[in-house]
Amino acid sequence: MTDETLGAFMDEELTSQPEVWERAIAQAHAEKLLPADGQRVAVIGCGTSWFMAQSYAAAREAAGKGLTDSYAASEAFVNTNSEARNYDVVIAITRSGTTTEVLELLTGLQGKVRTVALIGDVESPIVGLADAVIGLPYADEQSVVQTRFATSALVYLLSSLGVDLSQAVEDARIAVTADVPQELLDAEQFTFLGRGWTVGLAHEAGLKMREAVQGWTESYPAMEYRHGPISIAARGRVTWLFGEEPEGLRDDVARTGALYINTGKHPLAELARVHKVTLERARVRGLNPDLPRNLTRSVILDATV
Repeated sequence: MTDETLGAFMDEELTSQPEVWERAIAQAHAEKLLPADGQRVAVIGCGTSWFMAQSYAAAREAAGKGLTDSYAASEAFVNTNSEARNYDVVIAITRSGTTTEVLELLTGLQGKVRTVALIGDVESPIVGLADAVIGLPYADEQSVVQTRFATSALVYLLSSLGVDLSQAVEDARIAVTADVPQELLDAEQFTFLGRGWTVGLAHEAGLKMREAVQGWTESYPAMEYRHGPISIAARGRVTWLFGEEPEGLRDDVARTGALYINTGKHPLAELARVHKVTLERARVRGLNPDLPRNLTRSVILDATV
């Protein structure tokens, strides 16, 4: 039986996404803190924030705005003397502003390259390290499992590129309140797929299901799926695509017996729908996604931070 008290914070936060996105869109249009067209940019983050960095980097390059690379903060090659990585700006995405790897990286970049921090907690230590701060305190969260901060950060970034996200907002209004079909509650396994900027969304969807449901989930670029991973597709499992559909993929998945999902709705709204599915799957299993196993709101590796 579903316990409505489990994931109460996550429930409120994921449901608020359409309204919060509208605030992020307006803020992005009013501010000019992100790199100018043509500048070489690195975008860093950890976990969910890394996946949002991937999506923004792919979208910025595809829009012709300039070279844009994404990195996990612990593996970011941005503090080197290599001309090939001579970035003009480094953008750090972090909800808490306390993640050790991000703080260490920005500390090492002070005085070397302009840095911009996109954060939820505007009173966090990162405020004193970055050259510019984009604060989204209205998108900050109490649940350990991120939903609205990550998507709102990406909405801000995409809006700065001139992307019209009005359809995403409208599609999300339905996605966050829609009933979850029984076949999705019962599914044994999920694989999420994306193309271009939506590959990051696929990775994030997989992470949400692992964090909140302790479920077996995988994620890939859509064109890579038939190079091996499709072998696990079967009846009772789900293959969920964000965005553009590769030719023949639907038929290939159908032959496996797996449930194939590609609604044609805006990919950001589809990620919001995954949030809803994740919450309800956790509830029917008696799990609390506000306090998932082995996880905390922020990974702090140095007790002095």
